[in-house]
This record gives sequence, structure tokens and C-alpha cells, in this order.
Amino acid sequence: MGLLVFSTPMVKAGVVESTPVDSMNHYGNVDQLFWKPDPMKAVWLGSIVPGLGQIYNRSYWKLPIVYGGFMGCAYAITYTNNQYVSYKEAYRSIYYDIQNSSVSNSPEKAYIAILPEGYTIERMGGASAYQKRLYEWQNTTRRYRDLSIAATAIVYALTLVDAYVDAQLFDFDISTDLTLNVQPNIYYDEMHQQSAEIKLAISF
Repeated sequence: MGLLVFSTPMVKAGVVESTPVDSMNHYGNVDQLFWKPDPMKAVWLGSIVPGLGQIYNRSYWKLPIVYGGFMGCAYAITYTNNQYVSYKEAYRSIYYDIQNSSVSNSPEKAYIAILPEGYTIERMGGASAYQKRLYEWQNTTRRYRDLSIAATAIVYALTLVDAYVDAQLFDFDISTDLTLNVQPNIYYDEMHQQSAEIKLAISF
């Protein structure tokens, strides 16, 4: 717990002298001593630019977490979306080739280009079986992409919640200076009968 010492101005020979205001604050800045963030302003700033709410609250150490989360989500969306597009093109290509009886092993075909090295349509169980696998992979990667988008929205919402809560609890005392006082006391009931009691008081 800190102790603030305020000094009154001293008048001498018509000149007003006072102690420096900086002595009231170990940061050397009065604004840092009395400033308190506005929770709603922190939310609005964070909604415009992610992480700006944390900057406004002066919680700079949270920025790597915030932007690291967004970068991870952006990578997941990009990766899963690229896979989804590749499987979708391959599925459509083999679907039309099966309908037209023109399935081939040409590397120019999308469903051949996407095969792992050393694999062929025959090794995948034939054209029909391979088509079903491509359809399943297409749906799976699309679901992963949608989950990545949902995760991004959750990270965005968490940054706003964090900015709001951090601003609300900005001046909340989280020190470990807790004191438990135990003292006896005499209690009088409505009949003026005396009884002993123990009073517990927690100071924080």
C-alpha cells in the first residue's frame, strides 16, 4: 500500500512556493496516479481495432497474446480454405469426368494433382470410391474452415470482454495485505442478558 503526502503551498515574501507535484507519485506522472480508463471507451476502441482497447487500458503486455491469437486464426482460415477449394475443384472435376466417361491419369486434372505422391486412382479404390473420398474431404475442410472463422469471432469477442473487465477493475486492490482481527465482545439481547461472542473482522 502506498502513502500519499500532500503539502500545502508556502507563502514567503509575496511568492507562492510549493513542493513539486511529482513527489506525490512514484511514476513521476500525476495522470498515471489518478487516471482511470472508461470501460465503454475501451470496448469501442477494441471493436474498431483489435487490441486498441488493451492499449487504451495500458495493458501492453497483452498485445502479443491478442495479435498472436488473431494471427493463428488467420493462418488456420487460410490453410483450411485453400484445402477446401482444392478438394472442391477436384471433386467437381472427377464428377464431370465420371459422367462423361473421361476419367484419366493426366497430371493436368485437378483430382490427379491433389493425390499424394505415389498414389493413383486405382490405388484409391477406383474413380467412384475416390470421388466419395474427395466429397468427404471437401466437407471436412469446409467444416474446419468454418470452425476457424468461429474461433476468430470468439477471440475478437474475448478481446472486447477483456478490455471492458480490465477497465472496470483498473483500480481494484489485488494486494495480499489482508488482516484478520479476532476480538471478544459482550452481546446484550432484548432481555438485557449478557452473552459472550467473538468478532472476526477482515481488513483489505
